[in-house]
Amino acid sequence: MNTIVVTGASSGIGRAVAEKFIAQGWTVGLIARRADALNAVAAHAPNAHVLPCDVTDPSAVETAFDTFTTHAGRIDVLFNNAGIFTPAASIDEVSIDDWTNAVSVNLTGMFLCARAAFKHMRHQHPQGGRIINNGSISAHAPREGAVTYTTTKHGITGLTKTLVLDGRPFDITASQIDIGNAQTDLLRGIIDAAVASGQDAPPSMEVSHVVDAVWNMANLPLHANTLFQTIMATKMPFVGRG
Repeated sequence: MNTIVVTGASSGIGRAVAEKFIAQGWTVGLIARRADALNAVAAHAPNAHVLPCDVTDPSAVETAFDTFTTHAGRIDVLFNNAGIFTPAASIDEVSIDDWTNAVSVNLTGMFLCARAAFKHMRHQHPQGGRIINNGSISAHAPREGAVTYTTTKHGITGLTKTLVLDGRPFDITASQIDIGNAQTDLLRGIIDAAVASGQDAPPSMEVSHVVDAVWNMANLPLHANTLFQTIMATKMPFVGRG
């Protein structure tokens, strides 16, 4: 039986991905801070394991991954997804707390989860596994007023490349999925605000397309890898010149 740990599994893309893998019969570890939200995802699913965890806490991350492997036996895939947005502002108006929080969750949290998964994948039998990092369109092109998010997502690209290199001797590989304007609750709020103010709604796409992309990446054999994938609303102003 295949196994996957999903971080940020209580809502948005993480929840949608977790629900897909649960429905397909995988053993799924659900990581997020809110146990009640994770219990809702895992309801009536004996193949789902609720692992309440703050991804910025090194000992909590270690405990969550150890608990999952105790139940599941191994980790085949990590969908390293947990992340936050901080309030939009120019760099001189960004609070130090917002910067620290963004780095703690978006970069340190993803490092800690990748580190824990890598350790288990390296020492399990048979050896190996796949880490899929949720990057962003912002890993390539910034949006105004998003210095904390953009900087941390550029860091995820470095993490992904290093995992690929360091994982080669152990049959561990890594991928990065860069997502643009999937219709999560957060984006729906942005769309509603734009429409209410008389602006055009930003181009968007269904979350199901992102879920299908992660599913396909996770199901590749370990000798093949989608290193980077960009999936986005077609009419986003991502490619072009100002």
